Amino acid sequence: MSPHAEIPYGAYWSTPFVRWQGSFAHLHSIEFAAHVTRQALARRNIAGEQIDYGVLGMSVPQKHAFYGLPWLTGLAGLAQVGGPTVMQACATGVRVLLACAQEVQSGMASVALGVTCDRTSNGPHLYYPNPKGVGGTGAHEDWVLGNFDCDPLGGHAMLETAENVARDQGFSTAEQHELVLMREAQYRTALQDDSAFLRRFMTLPFEVPAANLRKTVATLAGDEGISHSTPEGLAKLQPVRPGGTVTFGAQTHPADGNAAILVASPERAAALSTNPKMAVRLLGFGQARVGLARMPEATVPAAQRALAQAGLAIGQIDAIKTHNPFALNDLYFARQMGVKVADMNHYGCSLVWGHPQAPMVHARSSS
Repeated sequence: MSPHAEIPYGAYWSTPFVRWQGSFAHLHSIEFAAHVTRQALARRNIAGEQIDYGVLGMSVPQKHAFYGLPWLTGLAGLAQVGGPTVMQACATGVRVLLACAQEVQSGMASVALGVTCDRTSNGPHLYYPNPKGVGGTGAHEDWVLGNFDCDPLGGHAMLETAENVARDQGFSTAEQHELVLMREAQYRTALQDDSAFLRRFMTLPFEVPAANLRKTVATLAGDEGISHSTPEGLAKLQPVRPGGTVTFGAQTHPADGNAAILVASPERAAALSTNPKMAVRLLGFGQARVGLARMPEATVPAAQRALAQAGLAIGQIDAIKTHNPFALNDLYFARQMGVKVADMNHYGCSLVWGHPQAPMVHARSSS
């Protein structure tokens, strides 16, 4: 990928991530994301008129989500901004980033806004009419819980993808728990000096609005619902599946939140940056599919393709951030890529702060 798209330094933001059924459970994810976007642009003195494209990423539908990105930008005071809505489960965030970069690189936009948002709390229950069904009865599903527990292509739960790789690679429960303790300790470094690292992209204390967004109903010091595991506590946990290795302590928790990022041409990025000397260039993207029910393996060929596109080797990379719904994901990635698990995910990762699906890329990797 040619470096014709950049991220203006400082032009990204994230809410705290909140464990589901917590302080964000009452908020409509799109309306909330628009509310946060409007405030974040104002704090950065970025005039909305400078943005000429947008992409919305979400994986859990909300009322009126049919209208997607144009609805969100209209609510955020960016009525001139249009663009698509992307849904690709926990790959949504990187897809949003790529869509923004491609639009800028093609010359069709100079400043693109990527917004990702999800609320796993109170997920919708959907009914699909079928007049030819027995007695005219249709089908139904719980969007969040039902799909966490069943990939319709293979009929397996996401947990089984981790167990399949753990079994074949010989990763034990103890190894997974050791990594959890390491990742939680890394996250706690982001909380030092009054959460100085988080404040690079997160407004703290964070004011939680009412459902109508007109008043503040709570304030958060940071991410909510974070576990503080101990070796003794993890050792007491049994695998979720009999005969398996993955415990509840070795996987992430569902969460709510939103995040956003600007992608711009180099000239516009310099103008919008809080530090024009810092250039954040997008050099490569990768996508890969692996065998059915082997999700944790996919990050390896995807990373290899992104590195090849950027003309880099893994040994040249100083910071490695990964999405890890299971501790097993990082163990596999490190083994296959020849890196140390301790050299990955400094300052935290989704294993620790939760999994609001779509917002898995944006802002959290600020460094």
